[in-house]
Amino acid sequence: MMRFRHLTLAVLATLAAAPAAFAQDASTDTTASDSYASTASGKRFAVVGGYALSEPTKNPSIAGERSNVDGDGAATLSASWYITDNIAVEAWGAADKFGHRVKTGNGKVASVDSQPYAVSGQYHFRNADAIVRPFVGLGYFEANVDGEQAEPTGALAGQRIGVETAKGAMATAGVDLNINPTWFARADVRYLQDTSGQPNVMIDGVNAGKAELNPVILGVGLGARF
Repeated sequence: MMRFRHLTLAVLATLAAAPAAFAQDASTDTTASDSYASTASGKRFAVVGGYALSEPTKNPSIAGERSNVDGDGAATLSASWYITDNIAVEAWGAADKFGHRVKTGNGKVASVDSQPYAVSGQYHFRNADAIVRPFVGLGYFEANVDGEQAEPTGALAGQRIGVETAKGAMATAGVDLNINPTWFARADVRYLQDTSGQPNVMIDGVNAGKAELNPVILGVGLGARF
């Protein structure tokens, strides 16, 4: 939770600074490319490597008992194809697994790993060479779940746990800060809303609840355009 708060503050600080930078840069928006040796305009591909923290916004009820699912951090990767300078299609995913501890009133009962990936359409505001480029997006995600394991001394000790894949809509908002025509820094927030109704929690093959976590994922990264 402490890491999530720290990254939240970092992302919010970046987003909060965007309006001031936007205003400062607005007068030179149409001539920004003149200050570069080249231009970002016309570059159709971008990749971003980063780190993100995932925090569930819902806690499932398992076998009739309310649980608490911890968040975790993981490396992320994305690749975008820019149809135009402002419209892009992004493939995004966790390069590693988010590990989650599942607790109830009796303490830790299980652990599980999730690894989301998504495809979305994005709109990037302003021209390609603007210093600050906010963007929004909407897409579809799936989150593979594995590593389900009952705590040896918990209430589910000795039982076999299974969690189905979560699927649904993903909304994204973020900002790119151009360093030069090739390199940029990114901060973003993603909300994953399960709409499938399918992430059932199975205990010894019997349905024991839903694993609808609907996480918020805060990320920072460094990208390059080609």
